Amino acid sequence: MQYDVIIIGAGASGLTAALNAKKNGAKVAVIAKTLPTHSQTVQAQGGINAVLYEDDDSVEQHIEDTYKGSYNISNKRNIEYMCKNAKDTILWLDSIGVPFNRNKNDKIAQRKFGGTKKIRTCYSSDYTGLKIVHTLYDQCISNDIQFYNEHQVLELIVSNNECFGCIAYDIVDGKVKEFMSKSTILATGGYAGIYKNHTTNSLSTTADGIAIAFKAGADLSNMEFVQFHPTTLENTNILISESARGEGGLLLDENENRFIDELSTRDEISREIFKKIVKKEKVYLDLRHIEKEKIEELIPQEMRLASEFSNIDISKELLPITPAAHYSMGGIKTDINTNTSIKSLYACGECAQTDIHGANRLGGNSLLEIVTFGKIAGINATKNLSTETINQETINKYINQNKSKIKTLLQRDKSSYSIHKTKNTLGDLMFKKAGLFREEETLLSLSKELEALEASLDSIHIDDKSSIYNKNLLEYFELENSICVSKTLIFSAMKRKESRGSHYREDFNKANKLYEKPSILTYKNDQIDLNFEDIK
Repeated sequence: MQYDVIIIGAGASGLTAALNAKKNGAKVAVIAKTLPTHSQTVQAQGGINAVLYEDDDSVEQHIEDTYKGSYNISNKRNIEYMCKNAKDTILWLDSIGVPFNRNKNDKIAQRKFGGTKKIRTCYSSDYTGLKIVHTLYDQCISNDIQFYNEHQVLELIVSNNECFGCIAYDIVDGKVKEFMSKSTILATGGYAGIYKNHTTNSLSTTADGIAIAFKAGADLSNMEFVQFHPTTLENTNILISESARGEGGLLLDENENRFIDELSTRDEISREIFKKIVKKEKVYLDLRHIEKEKIEELIPQEMRLASEFSNIDISKELLPITPAAHYSMGGIKTDINTNTSIKSLYACGECAQTDIHGANRLGGNSLLEIVTFGKIAGINATKNLSTETINQETINKYINQNKSKIKTLLQRDKSSYSIHKTKNTLGDLMFKKAGLFREEETLLSLSKELEALEASLDSIHIDDKSSIYNKNLLEYFELENSICVSKTLIFSAMKRKESRGSHYREDFNKANKLYEKPSILTYKNDQIDLNFEDIK
C-alpha cells in the first residue's frame, strides 16, 4: 500500500494532521492500534487554552505563564507560535463543530486553570477532549480519509536515515503488512502508561511510537519529565479533572484543613499530596460548597465518575483522591516544523517533545499543543514528500524479520514468566522508584531490575496461539515497548542531577543552572547516550 502521507495514531494530533495533509492534496492514511474514538485524547476533560478576549489577559501573558511553567527549559519561539495562533485554533475547532460551552453573551466560555491567575481555558463541560476527537473524526470521514484501525505498528522502515513507511501487525487477521509512504507522521501519544496501575492513561497507551522511533534512530528528549496529576479517585486512578479545582474545588487534609493553593502547578500539588499519603493520611477534594446545579452543568463527568466508581455524591461528600502519572513532557525530539532527526519522519502530539512544556505542563496547554502541531505536521509532511525510493528486497527483509519474530513467540513453551505479571511489576517499580520522588540509589537499583525484566522477554510465552484478535501477542509488543521507554526515562533521570518541575531528586533537591537545558538521547549500536543541549 503506497501513500503520500501515513499518520500513525488517531488522537487529536493525528486526526488534525490527516485533515491538513488531505487538504493539501495528499493521499492520506491513518493507522491506529484501537479505534479513533478510543484514543487517549478523549480522556482530556478540562479544556484548551487560548486568549480569546484581551480585556483581562494577553497573548504575552499566556507565553510568559507557559515559559515559567516549563521551568525555563522550553523554547520561547515555539511557545510564542502556539500562543499567538491559539485563538485561530479555537475558532477553527468551533467552525468545524466542536460544541464549546458559551456564556450569556453567546461567546465561548472560559474557566481558570492552574499555573495562571487568568481565565483562559475554553471547554466543552468536562468532555473537551472527547468532543474534539469526535468532531475531528467526523471531519476525516467526510473527507474520505482512509483508516486502518486495529493495526499495531511494529517497526519503521528506515534506510540511510530516511523513513519510507512502516510495518504493522493487523490485529484482526494476524497478518504482517507494509505501509509505504513518502512522509510518515508519528502521533501515538505519550508514555505515562508505563506506570501501570498508577496512571490515568488508558491501557492501550504504552509508548509504542516513541519506542519504535528510538529503535529506528530518532532522538528522544526530556524523558525524565513525567507529570503526575494531583487528583485521581483513590484506589482507581480515574482522573478527576483540574476543572473541578478551576470551578472552586478545595483540597483538604484529613482534618479538613486546606494545605496548598489548589491552582498551584501540578507538580507542586502532587508532591504535597503524596507526602501525606506516604504518612498514611487521607487527602480529599471538597466540592460541597458549590451549587449542585453548577456541578451538573460544568463538571458532570466528575460527578458521574465519583458516583459510579466511589459511590460518592460530590455535592454532599468529600472525595478521597491520590496523584497518578498523567502526562509525559518528553518524547521524540522535533523542531518547530515537527521534523525529527530522521528524514521524512515527523512527530506531533504527546509523543513529540516540541520544547513547549519543558519540565512541567500547564493544564489546558496539551490540547492546544497537539492541535497546533498536528496542523503543522500535516502541512509540512505534504510539502516535503520524499522522492527517494527503497527496493523491494529491503521491504521483504523487514516483513520476513517480523513474521519470523511472531512465529518464534507463538512457538515458545510455557514458562514461569507472565506478560501480565511483568507489566504490573514494571508499573509498580516505576512508581515506587522513578515516581514523584527520586534519588540515585533507587534509580540505580531500578535500572538493574529493568535489565532483569528486559531479559525475561526472551522467555515470556504467548498463551493465545491463534491468528485472530490475538491480544496476548499485542500485549507482548506493548510490554517490549514499555520496557524500552522506561530505560530511557531512568537513564535521563539519573543523568539530571537536580530538581526541576516534575523531576524531583531528593539527593539534589534544588534546580541547578548547569542543567537548564533539555536532555537529548540517542541510540546507536545498542547503546543509549545522553547530552544536555542548549535550546536553539
